[in-house]
Amino acid sequence: MKRLENRVALVTGGSSGIGAAIVHRLAEEGAHVAINYKADENRQQAENLKSQLEEKYSGKFIVVQANVGHKQEVDRMVDEVEDALGAVEVLVNNAGIAPFQPFLNVTEELWDETYQTNVKSIFLTSQRAAKKMIENQYGKIINIASTASVLVTSPVVPHYISSKAAANQLTKALAIELGRYNINVNAVGPSTVDTDMCRDYLANPEIREQEVQANPMKRLGTEKQIGDAVVFLASDEAMQINGHLLMVDGGLTVKAAQPEDHMQEEREAIQ
Repeated sequence: MKRLENRVALVTGGSSGIGAAIVHRLAEEGAHVAINYKADENRQQAENLKSQLEEKYSGKFIVVQANVGHKQEVDRMVDEVEDALGAVEVLVNNAGIAPFQPFLNVTEELWDETYQTNVKSIFLTSQRAAKKMIENQYGKIINIASTASVLVTSPVVPHYISSKAAANQLTKALAIELGRYNINVNAVGPSTVDTDMCRDYLANPEIREQEVQANPMKRLGTEKQIGDAVVFLASDEAMQINGHLLMVDGGLTVKAAQPEDHMQEEREAIQ
């Protein structure tokens, strides 16, 4: 039996990038999946993903449009999912943005948009989905956080970094609040992954190499690795894991930044 056989899952921002990889992994493990997308221009992407899933897997799949930073749209979206698939049992709050703007160029509008997408959406969608989870005494909420949830990362973009720190703290608070109802709330913290969000940033070969060399594993993360972590936290194998930020970062957040490795010569001499 697959790990998520017949579970009903909703993935926000699920039409591309890390979200699409998460959708694929949930479907592969037997879940019925609702794929959320925000804008009209993303609809075809979401529909194409749905078609791919239907060709490969036996579950039920739907697409649902909503700006998950707005309560009315969240309520309508979850109503649609419940009508089509049943109560949401696995909620993956993946929707997020990372506007690469230096602090002095960040407008009030950009600040608000970042927090609405990266933090408020988690609050709104979790609050709505939790109602049925509490009623059913079962649920898994998984928030996609970041290495920026625990470190000031590079490039230094305070609006994004602080929003991801807030997402981490919100995860912990919800874990305490909802744990009594047999609802696990956790987060996954990716390091840099080559997705649409980072594509322009990583298009510079020098920056890409710096990202690779900064990581103890000397590589970037992959979308599938994030999907694998989400599947684990959504499964019964993780029933006693609650309020945890699972870093999928190659060890980046446990290594203090240094200008150079002053023992590199000694290491090379040993080999």
